[in-house]
Amino acid sequence: MKTNLDRIKKDIEILSEFNATPEKGLTRFSFTKEDRQVREYLKEELKKLNVEIYEDESATLLAKRKGTGGQLPSIMIGSHFDSVKNGGNFDGPAGIIMALEILRTLDENNIKMKYPVEFVAMIEEEGGRFGAGVFGSRAMAGMVTYEELLRNKDENGISMAEAMEEFGFDPKKISDAKRNPEDIKAFIELHIEQGPLLESKNKNVGIVDYVVGINHINVTVKGRPDHAGTTPMNMRADSMNIAAKVIGKIDSYAVEENNGTVVTVGSVKTKPGATNIVAGNVEFTIDLRSKDYESIQKIKEKIKSDLETLTKDNEGLSYEIVQMLDVKPVEMSKKILGLFEKNADSNDLSYEIMTSGAGHDAMIMGKIADVGLVFVPSKDGRSHCPEEWTDYEDLQKGIELIYHTVLDLGEVQ
Repeated sequence: MKTNLDRIKKDIEILSEFNATPEKGLTRFSFTKEDRQVREYLKEELKKLNVEIYEDESATLLAKRKGTGGQLPSIMIGSHFDSVKNGGNFDGPAGIIMALEILRTLDENNIKMKYPVEFVAMIEEEGGRFGAGVFGSRAMAGMVTYEELLRNKDENGISMAEAMEEFGFDPKKISDAKRNPEDIKAFIELHIEQGPLLESKNKNVGIVDYVVGINHINVTVKGRPDHAGTTPMNMRADSMNIAAKVIGKIDSYAVEENNGTVVTVGSVKTKPGATNIVAGNVEFTIDLRSKDYESIQKIKEKIKSDLETLTKDNEGLSYEIVQMLDVKPVEMSKKILGLFEKNADSNDLSYEIMTSGAGHDAMIMGKIADVGLVFVPSKDGRSHCPEEWTDYEDLQKGIELIYHTVLDLGEVQ
């Protein structure tokens, strides 16, 4: 092994300390004290290396190691460092430490490559604070607008634009985060699997060939709040009644597609939200995922049709649908996949070719670059919870695979 297991372990454990909910899993939202702590640690470690450190207008932290070939496109490596609420220590940071450890290993071995290598640490991939995920990569792909930053707010009503400005970034310059595809040779991400397949098959790594399409929509059913005891049933504009009927049919729509499509209603909020008041508004989220983008579109149309049918005959009822995320299925680079297989074989790493049912920054970066995604095993398939765990030795094997692939892509001099 070229990489250093003790360093990998130390980095993961230090990053896990920057946590808003100690002993209750990892909670690290964007533009918070914990976000700042991670940045400062990473910057201090990067200062020890032969790199140029900077942050883009979306608050992504980057560090570039120059190549010998002049102004050539970069090999970008990394992931995200934000978390879900009460999540685990590996989802995201595993890929950040991969990139940091590869840069260290290149420097330690005095390796010169024709192509530059660029460390990437993104935020708000989970959408844990502001609701719209894969933020850093979407900004690089030119998919984020100032209007979105104004619209997306946290549970305290603080907009992403306000949070960015308070943190020291200018939200009005968000379009400047867009990267020129000609400046990126490849983007490679390492991630924990977040599922049980690799562990059950006793495989060292997963080599991803496809990331499913993902669609996030927020639905608001608007009704009228009334007294629960004095308002007759036939005189109500009960938004919960409508929302429940729509939600109750959604899972059957996914099953009807019969192709692995999944749909999840993950959050439901009522307003005013009291036991003795007919619900005025009901807001709920829908997460749609499929390798078949047409299936996603068909289910969305069915949901919209249901909402239209159920609200049209009552003047007190209406609905609104807001598209939060719309990403088509993404195929990983066949060239990079081939390099992964070659390097796995040459380094005696067992592997599984697999499809990712979870979204990652790699799927967005696939719009502007050749992309590769490597999975490492998750203990008992657990993720997005305090029990999330990947053995450090398994993490190192994934890092080694990407390290050798970076050497191939970078053309060692």
